[in-house]
Amino acid sequence: MSQSFAATIDVREIAPFQRHPLIFGRFNELKAGEALQLVNDHDPRPLYAQFQAVTAGRFTWDYLESGPAVWRVRIGKLAGAEAPTAPKSGGCCSGGSCG
Repeated sequence: MSQSFAATIDVREIAPFQRHPLIFGRFNELKAGEALQLVNDHDPRPLYAQFQAVTAGRFTWDYLESGPAVWRVRIGKLAGAEAPTAPKSGGCCSGGSCG
């Protein structure tokens, strides 16, 4: 079954400090029921934790591929989800390798 995404964000070529603000910005642009696809070279668990903290109950998170070389995650926006505040750059996670 083919899936359609409003956006695909491949963060492997994006500086770590720019990743989370970009992802949250794109998530904010989604309409209810739409989804974006995240592509990464590691499990984006820190990003999931941040989504839980900022948008709990207003998003879906589905792994489409779980490594070992590539992770793909479908992040959906639920109906009634208000736009969360995008995190400031540099605040994603320690070590600079975030989702």
